[in-house]
Amino acid sequence: MTLTLDNHSQTSQTRESSLTKALRQIQHLNSKVTDLERQHQDYVRSQQNLISAIAEICVSPMQEIEALRILICQGEAECRRYLRSLLINQKKASIKKEGR
Repeated sequence: MTLTLDNHSQTSQTRESSLTKALRQIQHLNSKVTDLERQHQDYVRSQQNLISAIAEICVSPMQEIEALRILICQGEAECRRYLRSLLINQKKASIKKEGR
């Protein structure tokens, strides 16, 4: 009879341990989901800011198309590099105009 009680107690502890482990895993997954949602929101915000910058910096439709192509194919960093180069060229052209 003692054997039965001990066996039942062990089974109960195993179930409890399994439930505790499952709960810990669920909490861990919920934490990961929250982190991914935050990263996604940051990414979307960043892309929206970049698209606004493309519209402000590019002076021709061809430059806008090129900037968007770079963004899609090569990523955000390359697109920012392209926009910086456009700004530098615009500044140089502005300085040349003022010097005339």
